[in-house]
Amino acid sequence: MQFNDTLIHGLLIKRYKRFLADVKLDSGEVVTAHCTNSGSMKTCLEEGAEVYLSPVNDPKRKTKFTWEMIKINSKWVGINTNHPNRLVYEAVANQEIAQLSGYTEVKREVKFGDSRFDVKASNESETCFIEVKNVTMKVDNVARFPDAQTERGRKHLETLIKVKQEGMRAVMFYVVQRSDVEHFGIAANIDPAYATALQKAMKAGVEVIAMQAGVTPDGIKLTKELPLNL
Repeated sequence: MQFNDTLIHGLLIKRYKRFLADVKLDSGEVVTAHCTNSGSMKTCLEEGAEVYLSPVNDPKRKTKFTWEMIKINSKWVGINTNHPNRLVYEAVANQEIAQLSGYTEVKREVKFGDSRFDVKASNESETCFIEVKNVTMKVDNVARFPDAQTERGRKHLETLIKVKQEGMRAVMFYVVQRSDVEHFGIAANIDPAYATALQKAMKAGVEVIAMQAGVTPDGIKLTKELPLNL
């Protein structure tokens, strides 16, 4: 996934009200950027750190920038939660993920019951629903999810179980937008109910995939699968 526009460099002043961040650009101008990440952003929030913003040419939007990434310990961490589902969609459509290859039709944002999944992939013999989550939190060398309690995340797991019960393939896909981790696990101390829901989903046949993404100011690309530490 390549960025459509050249990103704009600056330093983070502060993040506030969950969805806003003040950034000092290299020009000295201070701007307010939209933060798509509604979580706590534990371990990827540091005032004064380098950041990159993407410009927004939408007269209806109050903020003219979107916060894309932050440099933590000399490595870029992608915090834009809108990108992972596009990354997975493109990778599945281009047959780039071995476990999810062989599908001839791939769609984004497809309804199932009262939910909407990020990706639906199908061929003549199989249908697969994929839910995608963005992961930025790091504990030691393990990427962990979630970084805040997520009732919506638990609902998605419950719906994936229903997908499996109806005879289709169900996949929970975690995109880790940082390169300084070696495993993926669940933050049961932050949301024990989510951890329990994931174990229930796995016992019901829901598959779990975690892949690391390389994040740079030029673009973001899925690089490798991470071992699960569940």
